[in-house]
Amino acid sequence: MPLSHLSFYSAFTLSSLGLAFHRTHLISALLCLESIILSIYIALSIWSIENQAASFTLMPVLMLTFSACEAGAGLAMLVASTRTHGSDHLHNLNLLQC
Repeated sequence: MPLSHLSFYSAFTLSSLGLAFHRTHLISALLCLESIILSIYIALSIWSIENQAASFTLMPVLMLTFSACEAGAGLAMLVASTRTHGSDHLHNLNLLQC
Protein backbone atom coordinates (compact mmCIF):
# COMPACT_ATOMS: atom_id res chain seq x y z
CA MET A 1 0.00 0.00 0.00
CA PRO A 2 1.46 3.37 -0.96
CA LEU A 3 2.09 5.93 1.73
CA SER A 4 -0.48 8.34 0.27
CA HIS A 5 -3.24 5.73 0.51
CA LEU A 6 -2.27 4.94 4.07
CA SER A 7 -2.43 8.61 5.01
CA PHE A 8 -5.92 9.02 3.50
CA TYR A 9 -7.19 5.89 5.23
CA SER A 10 -5.72 6.95 8.55
CA ALA A 11 -7.14 10.49 8.21
CA PHE A 12 -10.59 9.05 7.52
CA THR A 13 -10.32 6.59 10.41
CA LEU A 14 -9.09 9.17 12.91
CA SER A 15 -11.82 11.61 11.88
CA SER A 16 -14.46 8.91 12.28
CA LEU A 17 -13.12 8.00 15.70
CA GLY A 18 -13.07 11.66 16.67
CA LEU A 19 -16.69 12.00 15.62
CA ALA A 20 -17.66 8.89 17.55
CA PHE A 21 -15.85 9.61 20.82
CA HIS A 22 -15.53 13.39 21.20
CA ARG A 23 -19.09 14.63 20.89
CA THR A 24 -19.28 17.32 23.52
CA HIS A 25 -19.47 20.39 21.28
CA LEU A 26 -21.28 20.81 17.98
CA ILE A 27 -18.28 22.61 16.47
CA SER A 28 -16.01 19.62 17.13
CA ALA A 29 -18.52 17.30 15.45
CA LEU A 30 -18.67 19.63 12.45
CA LEU A 31 -14.87 19.75 12.23
CA CYS A 32 -14.69 15.95 12.28
CA LEU A 33 -17.30 15.77 9.52
CA GLU A 34 -15.35 18.27 7.44
CA SER A 35 -12.13 16.32 7.84
CA ILE A 36 -13.94 13.14 6.77
CA ILE A 37 -15.22 14.89 3.66
CA LEU A 38 -11.79 16.38 2.96
CA SER A 39 -10.08 13.00 3.15
CA ILE A 40 -12.69 11.50 0.81
CA TYR A 41 -12.24 14.42 -1.60
CA ILE A 42 -8.45 14.05 -1.70
CA ALA A 43 -8.74 10.27 -2.12
CA LEU A 44 -11.16 10.70 -5.03
CA SER A 45 -8.88 13.27 -6.64
CA ILE A 46 -5.81 11.06 -6.36
CA TRP A 47 -7.76 8.01 -7.52
CA SER A 48 -8.98 9.70 -10.70
CA ILE A 49 -5.44 10.96 -11.44
CA GLU A 50 -3.88 7.53 -10.85
CA ASN A 51 -6.40 5.72 -13.05
CA GLN A 52 -6.43 8.46 -15.70
CA ALA A 53 -10.18 8.09 -16.00
CA ALA A 54 -11.70 11.10 -17.71
CA SER A 55 -15.21 10.12 -16.66
CA PHE A 56 -14.38 10.36 -12.94
CA THR A 57 -12.69 13.77 -12.96
CA LEU A 58 -15.99 15.52 -12.25
CA MET A 59 -16.66 13.44 -9.12
CA PRO A 60 -14.24 15.34 -6.77
CA VAL A 61 -15.70 18.69 -7.87
CA LEU A 62 -19.20 17.41 -7.17
CA MET A 63 -18.05 16.13 -3.80
CA LEU A 64 -16.50 19.51 -2.96
CA THR A 65 -19.76 21.25 -3.89
CA PHE A 66 -21.78 19.05 -1.57
CA SER A 67 -19.27 19.50 1.23
CA ALA A 68 -19.53 23.29 0.92
CA CYS A 69 -23.31 23.03 1.20
CA GLU A 70 -22.94 20.72 4.20
CA ALA A 71 -20.55 23.14 5.88
CA GLY A 72 -22.92 26.05 5.33
CA ALA A 73 -25.86 24.11 6.75
CA GLY A 74 -23.78 22.99 9.72
CA LEU A 75 -22.65 26.50 10.54
CA ALA A 76 -26.23 27.75 10.25
CA MET A 77 -27.32 25.06 12.72
CA LEU A 78 -24.44 26.02 15.02
CA VAL A 79 -25.46 29.68 15.03
CA ALA A 80 -29.14 28.83 15.52
CA SER A 81 -28.47 26.44 18.40
CA THR A 82 -26.10 28.90 20.06
CA ARG A 83 -28.69 31.66 19.87
CA THR A 84 -31.53 29.54 21.22
CA HIS A 85 -29.72 27.40 23.81
CA GLY A 86 -26.84 29.68 24.76
CA SER A 87 -24.03 27.21 23.99
CA ASP A 88 -22.97 24.61 21.47
CA HIS A 89 -22.91 21.66 23.89
CA LEU A 90 -24.59 18.65 22.33
CA HIS A 91 -26.12 17.49 25.61
CA ASN A 92 -28.26 20.68 25.63
CA LEU A 93 -29.86 19.74 22.33
CA ASN A 94 -32.84 17.42 22.70
CA LEU A 95 -35.30 16.59 19.93
CA LEU A 96 -38.12 16.10 22.44
CA GLN A 97 -37.89 19.74 23.58
CA CYS A 98 -38.07 21.27 20.10
